[in-house]
Amino acid sequence: MTQTKHTILTKYFGYTEFREGQGEIIDQILSGRDSIGIMPTGSGKSICYQIPALLFDGITVVISPLISLMKDQVHSMTQSGIDAAYINSSLSYYEYNDIINGAKNGLYKIVYAAPERLNSGNFLEFVMNADISLVAVDESHCVSQWGHDFRPSYLMITDFIAKLKKRPVVCAFTATATSEVRDDIIRILELCDPFVITTGFDRKNLNFEVIKPKAKMTSLCEILSDKKNKCGIIYCLTRKTVEEVCYNLNAIGFSATRYHAGLSDDERRMNQDDFIYDRKSIMVATNAFGMGIDKSNVAYVIHYNMPKNIENYYQEAGRAGRDGTHADCIILYNEQDVRINSFLIDNTEPNPNITPAVQQAIKNKDYDRLYQIKRYCNLTSCLREYILKYFGDTPPAKCDNCSNCKRVAPVATTTKKTEFKDNELFKRLKELRNQLAKAIGIPAYTIFTDAVLHEMCSKLPRSLSEMNSISGIGTVKLNRYGYKFLKVITSYLEEGAKPKQQESDDFWKF
Repeated sequence: MTQTKHTILTKYFGYTEFREGQGEIIDQILSGRDSIGIMPTGSGKSICYQIPALLFDGITVVISPLISLMKDQVHSMTQSGIDAAYINSSLSYYEYNDIINGAKNGLYKIVYAAPERLNSGNFLEFVMNADISLVAVDESHCVSQWGHDFRPSYLMITDFIAKLKKRPVVCAFTATATSEVRDDIIRILELCDPFVITTGFDRKNLNFEVIKPKAKMTSLCEILSDKKNKCGIIYCLTRKTVEEVCYNLNAIGFSATRYHAGLSDDERRMNQDDFIYDRKSIMVATNAFGMGIDKSNVAYVIHYNMPKNIENYYQEAGRAGRDGTHADCIILYNEQDVRINSFLIDNTEPNPNITPAVQQAIKNKDYDRLYQIKRYCNLTSCLREYILKYFGDTPPAKCDNCSNCKRVAPVATTTKKTEFKDNELFKRLKELRNQLAKAIGIPAYTIFTDAVLHEMCSKLPRSLSEMNSISGIGTVKLNRYGYKFLKVITSYLEEGAKPKQQESDDFWKF
């Protein structure tokens, strides 16, 4: 059967319909047109280039800024039956060469690469002689010095594309870009008459809140006391604050780890893995952590200090609720946060790649952004409205899911917390998922997200065909894991109130 965008969506990703904007941008890319997609976190941006990659004859190169992002994406695709690989500094010399040779021999349709690797020896030699159909630039706001996360290495992308034997289709994606940054992306990446789509910035499942506590640590502990069985991220402005908060949380019994640039590479990697693999439920970090983290079950993001701008805040807050379930985004604010941010702006290391005049213009821009986030933290009107207008989006007529709106008129939220037919079944399904993931060394959410497990609890499928109707279960995952999850559901329904039966060792073999 001839593959189409719809058959691939169902077979590999387990969905029957595209989300807003996905189908349109996929069609444009497949027609050979450069494209830029500005789509909120959790909206499925990766599918927009992964599906064309599987339909094009040649190889797709995905340029991605972080090792963790590449690993997550490749793990997820491999679990869905898609052959993919990544090239970055985490690989040994032999692993690197194995992947290059595998790509030369057609083993991979999608190859992820860090921007620093684009002009390195073997990789450049490979792509210059390969049939590259598509270059996808993820987190493309990093190319703009006016963006909130400028990466000089992203400026090498156009030189890299120019060295290929033919110009491929080029597409760029980001979750947070003002019109100024969007225009920068188009100009710097030299996109040719690009199709531009902005699907909106609203994340309806996120509850926004600003708290002005007398004692931040006390307030934080009160918030976390209601979230003991959930995963979350706590952002701090400085390494010192990360250390203090992480130490205090562990001292009173929370399961927390830490991440900042002052730790060794090995410790950062270990701590990040502890969080991603659910060995620790809380990550306390500076903004060095998080870009591209696909962990779907982050139930809250708390900013212990006010972030330096709206762009940073919305990207960091957006790491909550990626599976579409209710999540909380909270800032603990005081005036000291403004002074710390001002100090950090004044003491930013000069960028040798830009002139002093441009450097001063960027500093002025940073101060303007700081004023905007300070204003957000002192609003009495709708928080969601302020964020959406900042990005040029149209706010909904009614929010009902931010602390200010609830304070004015307490009503039921438009995105309600979903309650499920039995927590014991969900617990057993999570346990199975964790066992399967541990056996092959991948994050549990790359097998099935919490949202998929919740739908299993709701629909209680009795056969593989019934399970196939659950969103997010593709053909490969159904064949690989479907029977095992059905067995847990069936056993649970049959035993009723009887104690849980111990499974045999053979159950975990696959």
